[in-house]
Order: sequence, then C-alpha cells, then structure tokens
Amino acid sequence: MTGRTAESVLGPEDPAPFGLFNAAGTSPFLLIGDHAGSAVPRHLELLGLQPDDLGLHIAIDIGVFGLGRALASLLDAPFLHQVYSRLVIDCNRMPTRPDAIAEVSDGTPIPGNLHLTDKARDARIGAIHEPYHAAIAKVLDARRATGKETILLSLHSFTPEMNGVTRPWDVGILHNQEPVDFAYALRDVLAEQPDLTVGDNVPYAMDETDYTIPFHAFPRNLAYAEIEVRQDLIGSSRKQDAWATLLAEAVRRAANM
Repeated sequence: MTGRTAESVLGPEDPAPFGLFNAAGTSPFLLIGDHAGSAVPRHLELLGLQPDDLGLHIAIDIGVFGLGRALASLLDAPFLHQVYSRLVIDCNRMPTRPDAIAEVSDGTPIPGNLHLTDKARDARIGAIHEPYHAAIAKVLDARRATGKETILLSLHSFTPEMNGVTRPWDVGILHNQEPVDFAYALRDVLAEQPDLTVGDNVPYAMDETDYTIPFHAFPRNLAYAEIEVRQDLIGSSRKQDAWATLLAEAVRRAANM
C-alpha cells in the first residue's frame, strides 16, 4: 500500500461513487444497487487482492448491474447504484459497524482493510458511503416534493452455495417492518411461478445488519422490497434480460399496475 493520506481516497482518475441510469424515469419504482460495482480507488492498490478477486461475490453482487439497467429500462425507472466494491466500504451497512469495511470476506483476507485507523475509515465513509446515500435521499426527496409515488426496490444477488450448503432458492424477497404489503405481494406473485423457488427473508433476513432500506424507506413510510436473485441465474446479459422481464411483470402486478 502507498503512503498517501487517508483524505485522498478518491483521486482525479477515480470515478464518482455512484451512477444514476435513466434518471428521468417516470414510473413509481426507484431501483438501487448497493453492491453493483467493483471499482477500487486507484491508490488503494486493489486492497492487496488479485484483479480476478474483484469479479467474485466477495467484492460485488454478480449480475446486479446488468439486471438493474435492464429492469430500469423495462419499468422506465431510475437505477441508482454504487460504483465501488463492497470491500472498499459496504454501503448496505451502517458505516460505523466493524463489518462495513471487512477484514475477511467469506474466508478471504482483505489485506488493504487490515489495521485501518479511524481517520482512514472516516475517509472512506466520507468519499463513498455518504455521497451514495445522499444521492438516494436527494432523489427520494425530489420525487416527494413533486408528489411522485416511490416504491423502493433494492437489488442484490446471492451465491448458489455458502459454507458448503446449497441454497435452493431462485429468488428471495426481504422485508422487515411496515409497510410490508408490497413486499408480501411481490413474494406471492413470484411464488405463482411453478418453476421458481421463492424465499421469504431467505437466504438473508432483513435485520439490524441492513442499512439502505431501513435508512431510506422506513422513515419515509415507503413501499419497498429487497430482491435477492441467485447469481448463477443472472450471470450473463441474456439471463439478466430474462430476469428483468420476469421481475418487471411481477413488480407491476404487486403494485396493481
């Protein structure tokens, strides 16, 4: 690692910490992708990892970027997504949590995250985590100011196997507190598909580890759902397009559109 100061997390050669696709989308849906990106600030030197590591599930929600863009196009919805890897800082964690900057991810040590000072952690929060969530809040507040309904859809993906255990679900719908009617409706619509195995708060449950939906949807009383798709089902552009078509129909039905 270089000796550059913590304040210089992002240099002039680094991309902005979030992307916004189809910003003028007119539908009630707002799509977000906390783990859609795999970028690492140049001076962090890949966090001591190999380039191929950044394409693995420890670094990125595989398939979510392509799925999000395809779904946004079908729904005419904005898609606001994180550009940097969850290994730099996890934007679906409260930034003060120790696991927001993981020292080990699924058994893989992350050398560039070891022994960080508070100053170094704060620099990543200020450069990446805070601007991303400020962008989500700005979009939500602007929509509310113009009277536009918002249903917040958080897109994620999960590994087919974890710790030697096969995960049989094709898709999981995560939820926690009211209003949960939309999430329940989406779960039930998807469950009507005879060839789909649909999880209810599995393979993950929305709990105190989640940040984005609780931080943005709950205080605004927004309809929401966190959608987890198994990664082998969205590993190519063709599969992403197919799942976008399936999800577009499902979320419209769940919203009575």
